[in-house]
Amino acid sequence: MNRRRQRELTFFFLFENTFNGYTLDEIRECKLSLEELKDEDFTPFIFSSFNGVIANIPLIDQIIEKNSVKWGKGRLSRSAISILRLAVYEMIYDDNIPNSVAINEAVELSKKYGSEKESSFVNGVLGNIDKGLAIKNV
Repeated sequence: MNRRRQRELTFFFLFENTFNGYTLDEIRECKLSLEELKDEDFTPFIFSSFNGVIANIPLIDQIIEKNSVKWGKGRLSRSAISILRLAVYEMIYDDNIPNSVAINEAVELSKKYGSEKESSFVNGVLGNIDKGLAIKNV
């Protein structure tokens, strides 16, 4: 499975987590029992990214909030917040993923799963973060 698909599944699982707070193990159990996914679909990248985002939500959300000009986190859709959380996690904690790749992948996810305006919003927020505005002020 390629990295783009792994990132997309991670986004799905983070999105699901915003509704019910399920852990990845709980989501995995459900997806396997419904035969929606196979065990090999749950890669180390997905576990690492999902659990990394969940463990760092307070800091990640603070960074998103500081860079969401005129938009509080409460105004963001669940898909946008899930996409932003994953991208910010990758930008801050995953040295193997260039920030430009994390931003591009987040924009592509928001084009596919978000509203019409979300992709430009996601791009703007992540662009600000990439410039170091939020990281310096945290």
